[in-house]
Amino acid sequence: MTLTEFLENSGATLRFYDLGRRVTPVTREDFLAFERAEHPWPTPLQQKAWFALVLTPGDNREPLIWFLCFDLDEQGLLVQATRDYLLGRFAEIASERPDPQTLGEALRENPLAFAPREDKMANLHAQVHQALGLPPSQYHTHAYDYLSGQLGWDQWSFVGFQGLADIAARQHQDDDGLLARAIPHLPPEPLIALCQCLEHHVPGPRLEQALHTRLRLALDAPSTSPALFAALLRGLSRGAREPLRMVIREVLARPQSSDPEVLAAIGGRAWEALGDPDTARAWLERLADEAVPNGVFGHCVGDLLRLPGMRPPLLSVLRSPDTSEQLKKAFGALG
Repeated sequence: MTLTEFLENSGATLRFYDLGRRVTPVTREDFLAFERAEHPWPTPLQQKAWFALVLTPGDNREPLIWFLCFDLDEQGLLVQATRDYLLGRFAEIASERPDPQTLGEALRENPLAFAPREDKMANLHAQVHQALGLPPSQYHTHAYDYLSGQLGWDQWSFVGFQGLADIAARQHQDDDGLLARAIPHLPPEPLIALCQCLEHHVPGPRLEQALHTRLRLALDAPSTSPALFAALLRGLSRGAREPLRMVIREVLARPQSSDPEVLAAIGGRAWEALGDPDTARAWLERLADEAVPNGVFGHCVGDLLRLPGMRPPLLSVLRSPDTSEQLKKAFGALG
């Protein structure tokens, strides 16, 4: 029996969310295929699948959220002994009282449970509430008022991150273009925070255009910080592929792109754009640059080579005769 089937037998309705690189929903069918080792986990991180299980008990109580990480093999498939260990813990408790609330006791001091970062937690709660038709958090109204310009653009320090996550999760219900109109006016600090939320969503056309325009302005300003470049790329990371590739290459031509935050944003959030050889080459060559701190190349490339579908395009660039000696040396050091 799979974990999915076991928990559904307790009367709960399940939802699954990937918490590795982005906070994104996973269908029941895809999660079952992963549990049966038929398909790899789509976005592994540190050779683990990081996810949330959202259980809605059959008696309409508040949903329960469990945070779990399962070990993966070299192909990104589930190491089923990991899942079976958790099922064994659940089975012990279920023999007495097969209730989702009680089953949660099996996660106490369990090596498979983890506590997400606060930003991931905020974005998960925003998505769960939106998906279940629940109202947003108490911070939503204040964030909305700020982004509408009512409070003054300098009053960002009072805006709760949860409120920004709520608005990002509901952006496609935003008929008046709230975010698209706010983007040009936001100071760097709230813009960076907003992009931390937008990276989990496909942007609407008006929002995507506003982010591209803001990034163009950043490219024209020599003093743009690496943090702002990284944030805007993260906010655009689920947007249209070709425009994203173009701006990634332009950012990589700037000296700020030697900063690990920019390079990690591209590899960790906009990795789909690296399926293009020119974009992958620009990223890899910048990673191998002597201005980049030691260890960044190995961390970014080693992690990405384990991502399903990314190994062939990266290796084709790394093994190309056009590859620089510096990049060859950095790749060779990976061992």
